[in-house]
Amino acid sequence: MLLRSGGIFDLPGKTKRLEELALQAENPAIWSKPAEMQKMNKEKALLEKALDEWKQFNSKLEDAKVLLEMASEAEDEPLFQEVITELESALRLGKNLELQRVLSGELDANSAYISINSGAGGTEACDWAEMLYRMYMRYAEKLGFKVSELERTDGDGAGIKSATLLIEGPYAYGYLKAESGVHRLVRISPFDSNARRHTSFASVFSWAEVDDDIKIEIKPDDLKVETYRSSGAGGQHVNKTDSAVRMYHLPTGIIVQCQVERSQIQNREKALKMLKAALYEKEVERKNAERDAANATKKANEWGSQIRSYVMHPYQLVKDHRTNHETNQVHDVMDGQISEFIMAYLKSTAQDSLTT
Repeated sequence: MLLRSGGIFDLPGKTKRLEELALQAENPAIWSKPAEMQKMNKEKALLEKALDEWKQFNSKLEDAKVLLEMASEAEDEPLFQEVITELESALRLGKNLELQRVLSGELDANSAYISINSGAGGTEACDWAEMLYRMYMRYAEKLGFKVSELERTDGDGAGIKSATLLIEGPYAYGYLKAESGVHRLVRISPFDSNARRHTSFASVFSWAEVDDDIKIEIKPDDLKVETYRSSGAGGQHVNKTDSAVRMYHLPTGIIVQCQVERSQIQNREKALKMLKAALYEKEVERKNAERDAANATKKANEWGSQIRSYVMHPYQLVKDHRTNHETNQVHDVMDGQISEFIMAYLKSTAQDSLTT
């Protein structure tokens, strides 16, 4: 069984690729190319991590097997408890390995940008957008990812109109690509003096941070750049100079913003990098759309095609409409516990790719 599992997780392929990278690193010609070396080291670290997790998983299963035999022979109840503990630990590792197996896209291992925008509905919608913002912050923290706020526009009364985060860590994009789409909230509004039930919408878009060696051509005439004063938290320099940058790509309508740096030049550089990543993502989506044109059930991530509903009244339920995965632990979800939803989506898309 273990050997078959090793085949599923492509251990031979990972081991062979690690050997290839080791040989490439011995070539003196690569030493003068720091960007390429960095890319190789990143891939090497991911492969080593995956192989190490597999070894731990395999070891824990073997240990549990031995303990189970010992416990059965001795009829030792405490030893049976050790078996259960060992199996639970192996299960956690197995879930991580399974997740890596379905994260096979070209950019899945990369860091991610995630943008949250409130929908129509004024203060209520802005508050919902900020709730999602906190949810993703907590999710990233649980996974040990680094989070940087690149742009934030506060709502007039509460919450946020928009925010963009850079989430840095292995497979951040592979996980967060599951979140792109419209998220719907149903609750009793804390802003309604009559305590009526309200429905609010917010859109989420995630795209991968791309390496500098991926060439994306952007013509100067296709860009419109505006500067403005930062409105979010950011120290004494905020609101004193027009250092924030909003960049429009006219042919596609893509808009990116950055206000995290003190310098307008630095914000412009970061915004341009974000735009290149967004354009790359758009091109990937275009190719995928062509490939999936025959699949009539596929929905676009557009306003009105909500991917998930969060109901807080008259009952408690979070349901993903793409996979039908659901839970009544709404507060846990809002505290960042969304891994089960992400896993269900990734499994479904992996299965779709096998059947098309």
